[in-house]
Amino acid sequence: MAKYRICLIEGDGIGHEVVPAARRVLEAAGLDAEFVEAQAGYEHFLEAGTSVPEATLEAVQSSDATLFGAATSPNEKVPGFYGAIRFMRRKFGLYANVRPTRTRPVPGAYENVDLVIVRENTQGLYVEQERQYGDTAIADTVITRDASERIGKFAADLAAKRNRKKLTVVHKANVLPVTQGLFLNTVMEQAKAVEGLNVNTMIVDNAAMQLVRNPSQFDVLVMTNMFGDILSDLAAGLVGGLGIAASGNVGDKFGIFESVHGSAPDIAGQGIANPTATVLAAVLMLDHIGAHDIARKLDDAVNTVLVEGPRTRDLGGTASTQEFTDALIAQLK
Repeated sequence: MAKYRICLIEGDGIGHEVVPAARRVLEAAGLDAEFVEAQAGYEHFLEAGTSVPEATLEAVQSSDATLFGAATSPNEKVPGFYGAIRFMRRKFGLYANVRPTRTRPVPGAYENVDLVIVRENTQGLYVEQERQYGDTAIADTVITRDASERIGKFAADLAAKRNRKKLTVVHKANVLPVTQGLFLNTVMEQAKAVEGLNVNTMIVDNAAMQLVRNPSQFDVLVMTNMFGDILSDLAAGLVGGLGIAASGNVGDKFGIFESVHGSAPDIAGQGIANPTATVLAAVLMLDHIGAHDIARKLDDAVNTVLVEGPRTRDLGGTASTQEFTDALIAQLK
């Protein structure tokens, strides 16, 4: 019997290319795992009328971790559709979205960047509670003390394990003192309870500027859902783009790991998608399940191939998805 059970969800668009590539890499790295394939996403909704079927929920629940590819979300309301990954975040209590950003050997990357954005993953504006009255549209934002305590403790504990032991609480309480104020004050209570932690606060617009001007000042940043979504993409742009940006959705019991990029319908099916983000999501997944040696081996292999080539087109090269994956596997062997 395999040591681990891993659920693979390709999702939409280039997810059908990058997840199989990541599976090949994991197998080459020597992971003792049974892989279980499941479906979710907009394409599945169009076929079956649901974005996350019951069989997928069961597969996630029965696995040690899940690797997710990419998801499409239409820009207009589609009756009966809900975003697959957002649904699973709430369904499985994946309250922490962890998005590490680290300098990689790619053209144009900032030097000395090593930060983690921790994003509250279940509330804020992303509760998707919208309504329209004629020409007026209203969206609710939901912030609770319980969820803020939970993400505050998670971020503080993570920061305490890192070398710099620094936590920045990002907020907009100067304009939204009730919702953002509740988040800020609650997270600060959790952070101050961790001995030896260096804690500061920063308004979100200033945080965006500071990330561009001097990202090396940051270690762990914690913020609400939408702010984390936006600033983590900005941070990815500092070190090479979304093609190398990975994230983990984790809770007390389950973990779903994914690339930060979308389904990229403009290049889907062409065999040129960069699988690095999904491979690095697999690295996060390996650490989550305790396969640390394989995680380090795989992370090192990614860096070596990024230095020696070949690189995919988004990183200035010409390699196809398969060529880059083959190079990673050769490096692992």
